[in-house]
Order: sequence, then C-alpha cells, then structure tokens
Amino acid sequence: MAKTKTAFFCQNCGSQYPKWTGQCSSCKQWNTIVEEVVHKEDKKSWKTDSTLAKKVSKPLRVSEITNEKELRLDTQDQEFNRVLGGGLVPGSLTLLGGEPGIGKSTLLLQIALKLSYKTLYVSGEESQKQIKMRADRIHPNSENCFVLTETKTQNIFQQIAALEPDIVVIDSIQTLHTDYIESAAGSISQIRESTAELIKFAKESNTPVILVGHITKDGTIAGPKILEHMVDTVLQFEGDRNYVYRILRSLKNRFGSTAELGIYEMQGSGLREVNNPSEVLISKNEEDLSGTAIAATVEGMRPLLIEIQALVSTAVYGTPQRSATGFNAKRLNMLLAVLEKRAGFKLGAKDVFLNITGGISVDDPAIDLAVVAAILSSNADISIEKGVCFAAEVGLAGEIRPVQRVDQRILEAEKLGFTAIYVSKNNKIGLKNTNIQVHLVSKIEDVVRGLFG
Repeated sequence: MAKTKTAFFCQNCGSQYPKWTGQCSSCKQWNTIVEEVVHKEDKKSWKTDSTLAKKVSKPLRVSEITNEKELRLDTQDQEFNRVLGGGLVPGSLTLLGGEPGIGKSTLLLQIALKLSYKTLYVSGEESQKQIKMRADRIHPNSENCFVLTETKTQNIFQQIAALEPDIVVIDSIQTLHTDYIESAAGSISQIRESTAELIKFAKESNTPVILVGHITKDGTIAGPKILEHMVDTVLQFEGDRNYVYRILRSLKNRFGSTAELGIYEMQGSGLREVNNPSEVLISKNEEDLSGTAIAATVEGMRPLLIEIQALVSTAVYGTPQRSATGFNAKRLNMLLAVLEKRAGFKLGAKDVFLNITGGISVDDPAIDLAVVAAILSSNADISIEKGVCFAAEVGLAGEIRPVQRVDQRILEAEKLGFTAIYVSKNNKIGLKNTNIQVHLVSKIEDVVRGLFG
C-alpha cells in the first residue's frame, strides 16, 4: 500500500510548506497553515482515451496564427454580457464571487433559465427542490436548463458526457471534491485540483464553465490565490443587502475590459437589469436640501450620474469625526485639508460625514468637485440649485483639474435634464450646440462664487 503523502498549506494564500510554521512567509498571516493529504492516484478525470487529449501542440510563427473574431454566446442578459465583454467565450472559465446572500446563485440560475443553449446547472449547496422553488419564482418555464445536485467531480463529468451541455454552471467550487485528492472539500488542494479538472474539460470540449466562489471575511475569494490566476474571468457581485441594487464588476478579464460595470435591482421575481442607472441613483426629492450634489462619473464605457450627500456639524468631542460611505476616507481627508489650507474654510473642528446614495462605491477622481460642493453646501446650509452637476478633479493646490471623457459626461447630464455642469477650464470640449450650460472653472473659489454668490 502506498504511503500517504501530506503537505502543509496556507489557508489564506495557498502557499505550500514542507512542515508546519506559525506564520506564512508569503501573506504574513498567523496560524493559517494546516496539514492536508495530497496523495494523488495516477489517473485522469476527464476522458483519458479522448483523441483531444492526445493532440500535441506545435509552435507556430505569429504571422501564421489566424486572428479570427472570437465567437461569443449571448447570455440574454445585457448587463452580464457588458461585463464579460460581449458574452461567454467558448472554452472559457468564469469565476463569480460575492457576499453570502447577495444573489450569486439567483443571477446564474436566472441566466441559465433564459438561455437558448442547453445548460447544466450543478449545485453542491442546494437540493433540486430548493432550486425548483427559486426557478418558479424567476422564470417558470425552461426546456434547456438541467439541474444536477452533485459534489463529486467524477460523477459530474459522467453526467456531462451523457448530456453534452453547451454551458456548465458550478455552484460552488468550494463544495466540489475529487477522489484523487484525499482531503476535505473546500481545502486548498481540493479547490486547486477540482478547478484544474474543470479547466481541462472546458479547453478540450470548448464548453464555457461558470464557477461560483465563496469569499472570506476580508472580501477576497476563498481558497488559494492561484484560483484567480487559473480562470479566464473573475467577476465580483457586490452591494449592500439593505439596498435593492447590486453591482457586477470585472476584476480580471482575458477577453474584455475590466472597467465595465453591470447594475441590477433585486426584486421578488429575481434580478432586474438596470439599463439607465442614473435615474435610480439620484433621489427624486422635490425639496431643496443642503449638502447634496450630483456628480457625473464614468464606469467603463458607461456614464453615470450619482448623488453625493454630506453632513457638516460642530464636533461634540475633541477629535472631529471623518466618515465616508462609498468614497475613499483618505481622499475625503485630503479634500478637507485642501479646503482648509487653500480655500480658507475652517472645517478642522467640525464632523464631516459623506455618503454616496444607492449603496455603491465609486473611486473616480472626477467626483472630487461634487464632494467639495456637497461639503460646502452643508457647511453653509445653502442648497445647490437643482439641475447643476459636477465633473472635475481637485488638486492639492486647490486647482480644478481636467478629467477624461468629459464630453460623455456632459451629454449624459443633458440627457437627464440638467441645465448646468461645472468642469475644469483646461478640459478640451468638442461639443457644440448643447442645451446645457458648461461652467469652466480653475479654482475652488470660482465654484463657490458660482454656487453661493
């Protein structure tokens, strides 16, 4: 009988060690190294006798490689297609991560039910009856979606060989296990081996595979970091469960841009695609409220208008509070320092709270000017005129800096009925005959003069 082989793996980053140590030298985390059985049988999991597996690649000159347009499978979901770069690429492996209960399974089941392609939905977490209850709520009738509840990869591949699906969905990769690795499901070695088998299947059969991945308390995808390197696309599904809106971001994409963004609204009947997010991210208050400003931002190829709220009040305790939701807190401190030093506003003894409505997070520097305007509006308790928005970065010297794709921002603001927009005077604007008034400013003082007289 062969001797059982063991190794020590870091549960945080997946680094391997010959013996146990208290701290991982790669990620510097303590008490994350555990022993796992790594004895592997000399077998293959996916079609050992396949002619595809016997093919040997030969080197080709770059000029000899044909550059044909990649065929993509339409998922019948515009937001999902946008984030993927146009649809699913045959033979690709896509990893979808997100918080528990955020809607990962709902999103993929909803897509699987709408597809015109034969789809196999493999669940290791729910029974077929549970999935049927959700399917009846989302999309009752579907002839192309097949549901399998299984966690053993060998059994899954047997069903795949019999069904021959066009798309495979695995929910989730942390629940799978293979007989060729003697360790528990969800361990480093099991996740790595199961993913390797799925990659081999996807590439040889040219079938796209979508994996659901759990995340850790830090918000990163659970398992070894190599998991994200192995797959072709990594998507992050995020949002506050107290809000109805969900954001789908691309963290890695070998077939498209990583700057694209998809927005959904959670409803009782599933996730609804939000085609015009600007209208839902801006509140419909008829009253003039101080501390509110509208920023024109761009996510990927899509311009958005978002609402920024600020509250400035006298600090009760000795140290003033600085709190930001959906915005970088360090950047907020920098903007407050600029207002104090360059513009002469005394905010050092005041609490400042900042919030981007809708529960989304934005890191576009073009919203700096809107943040400053919201803070000054709350500090003076004077509301900003309705129909005014902002698109500019604020520098450390108090200057208003230009931003990219300002024309798109202006057109989006005009389309939504805004009458004025503040941008940097150094921006080159190619638009003509627009109905929106464009204010060109160079310093914060120009903005204050234009807003508050």
